[in-house]
Amino acid sequence: MSEPFSVRVTVRGYETDVQGHLNQSVYINYAEHARWSLLQAAGITQAGLIGRGVGPVALETTIRYRRELLAGDEVDVTCAFEWGGGKTFRIEQIIRRTDGTVAAELSAVGGLLDLQARRMVADPQDHFKQLATDPGLLGL
Repeated sequence: MSEPFSVRVTVRGYETDVQGHLNQSVYINYAEHARWSLLQAAGITQAGLIGRGVGPVALETTIRYRRELLAGDEVDVTCAFEWGGGKTFRIEQIIRRTDGTVAAELSAVGGLLDLQARRMVADPQDHFKQLATDPGLLGL
């Protein structure tokens, strides 16, 4: 199995809290950055999604904090889509320091919303596959 898609991020001082570690809400920002970076690498744009009349939605996100992150730490944020069937899919992500230490694990459930009907589409993987220039990056 190949390595999951990954982007590197440097923790910025203004993202830390009073204890000096990365604020909890920023982990979600890093995960979202990796998700959109993966979609872009696969050839999917926000304009392409809107043109198709769909938009991604987050239904659930679970974060397991493993080790603190401090200003200046460099991390790699992975992103892997898991397709099951039905209206939802999973996104598994790891935020790891460059020394290999796992700082957090994120697991999310998402879907694609039909922007006109305001309902989830039945086959999100088909929409992604048709929009992507490199669907293999998405596990399709």
